Amino acid sequence: MNAILQTAPADDTSPGFPGVMFGRSREGFPVALVGDNAFAMVPGKDSRHYLATGWRIARSLDEWARSDFYGHSGELADEAAFRARVEENALHQQQRAALDRREISSRAHTPWGTSQGATVHAVGVVFHSTASHGGFHLSPERNAKVHPLLRAGAAWYEEDCHWAAVAHAFPEFFTDSERASADSTIRNWYPEAWEAIHCKVMEPGQSSTEDEREFYKRHADDWIVVSAIRSDQELGFTEVVATMGGDRAGTHGTRRYLVPAEEYGTSGGRFGFIIDENRHRRYDGPSSFIGWQR
Repeated sequence: MNAILQTAPADDTSPGFPGVMFGRSREGFPVALVGDNAFAMVPGKDSRHYLATGWRIARSLDEWARSDFYGHSGELADEAAFRARVEENALHQQQRAALDRREISSRAHTPWGTSQGATVHAVGVVFHSTASHGGFHLSPERNAKVHPLLRAGAAWYEEDCHWAAVAHAFPEFFTDSERASADSTIRNWYPEAWEAIHCKVMEPGQSSTEDEREFYKRHADDWIVVSAIRSDQELGFTEVVATMGGDRAGTHGTRRYLVPAEEYGTSGGRFGFIIDENRHRRYDGPSSFIGWQR
């Protein structure tokens, strides 16, 4: 039975709060609707599930299909996690509407090209979109309030990571979800700034950037894989190219090894695969890499 469970009426007219509906798709997996945003808990490999997203699906929830979804927003532990993510999005949309951001036309010059439109978050806090990228531009007065370790001299903050500096400086212009994302971004990409802001020293596992630095420090004298391909010459093996310390330039030399394909596929490591010279065979034979073919 594909009964729809509602946490808020679909026609809810409270300011900025989109209706939230949960149900089951035609194929039986959990789905949800928040305003025009569609969500699904789609089954993947090895009994895993991930959050898929869609937009304006013009049918009832029990008629939705996997092909209606195109976005991939990470793995989900269970259906409770799915519902939590959907409800978090509903709150985000509610808070975003309450912020009353304004869309304006713009042809301003940005570091990423000519602006194709802008969103005014507040006076002196403007997000520009371009054909290739985007980011915030702050007025001189606003820029002076950004933490010194995060401040951009030219007052432009790109949308991938540096935008988090703006959200940190002006949390009142962002939703709970955006503020949490900004804190995570600063922690992972600007660990020194995060530690200075919070007066804390991060533990291992709290910052991907800091963890990566420590990884390469620990393995400076190890051969680390920088490229890999399934071997056509040695069946069941992956042919890899490794350099000392993972140096992409190969300053201290470059070597090829054969690693069992199953081991390489399951033990790649978070930042790189470490060659065990006692187990992994050094290889100088015919190569599957185009650049190594003779």
